[in-house]
Amino acid sequence: MKAPAVDLGAPKAWLLGFQDDLCQSLEALDELPFREELLGEAGHSTSRVRVLEGGETLERASVLFSHTLGKRLPEAATRRRPELAGRPYEAVSVSVIVHPLNPYAPTSHANFRFFSSVSPGQEAVWWFGGGFDLTPYYAFEEDVRHWHRTAKEACDPFGTELYPRLKKSCDDYFFLAHRQEPRGVGGVFFDDWNEGGFARAFGFWKAVGAAFPRAYLPLLERRRNTPWGERQRNFQLYRRGRYVEFNLIWDRGTLFGLQSGGRVESILGSMPPQVRWAYDWKPEAGSEEERLTRDFLPPRDWA
Repeated sequence: MKAPAVDLGAPKAWLLGFQDDLCQSLEALDELPFREELLGEAGHSTSRVRVLEGGETLERASVLFSHTLGKRLPEAATRRRPELAGRPYEAVSVSVIVHPLNPYAPTSHANFRFFSSVSPGQEAVWWFGGGFDLTPYYAFEEDVRHWHRTAKEACDPFGTELYPRLKKSCDDYFFLAHRQEPRGVGGVFFDDWNEGGFARAFGFWKAVGAAFPRAYLPLLERRRNTPWGERQRNFQLYRRGRYVEFNLIWDRGTLFGLQSGGRVESILGSMPPQVRWAYDWKPEAGSEEERLTRDFLPPRDWA
């Protein structure tokens, strides 16, 4: 997938604006500000880390912008593209993870990134990646359908075949192979994306990014005041364990950050603040907890 060199300026500017707009929307939920850290120096890898903790709606939200420059692409980026091993690279990205306090409000993750690799004597290689996925603890059909229909509406102007293709990619990626179970109810996911040339790929990437708050914020508003108790909290913390396992074992973004020498505190700032593991725990037959794994986690057509 080789293409003419492109400037990171436009993707970077869009990502910074996306981070600003999303943080403002999340801050408005609890009227609680993000803590911001600016790290790095101009001309080198930099990041703008924003973390919000301790809200009545948001137990933790992390919205991290990074601009990374490296001499050699890490293994996480070249495992599927071995021909790029050893090449220098430049990347910009925003990663989002929101862990609500209320167990009836779902956790959500989104990531949008742009990579470029320019090596002497070779054509530049570039690609977009991104998407968003949902991890409910107590699932509601109307919520999951809204989530997927919003994703489909973002994809359809670029080809009606894209949503089912990228939904399957999301289902396949956010899968805990060691447990043989999905992490959540999916969404859309794409990588190595340069279809149709830069302008079209950039437009598609922005459309999916703009759909994320439309897909997620209504779910937070709808569920954040639902009464809950100790049973629901314990199940939420148990299922959060699956999120942690996926991030530390399978997630390419986490591995890329660690392998590229990124700041560990920032990379792991997306982890839930509280989590629990229970040995060989099984939900009661017919319970709300069983309904999640029986009726919602198996991939299906929600749109």
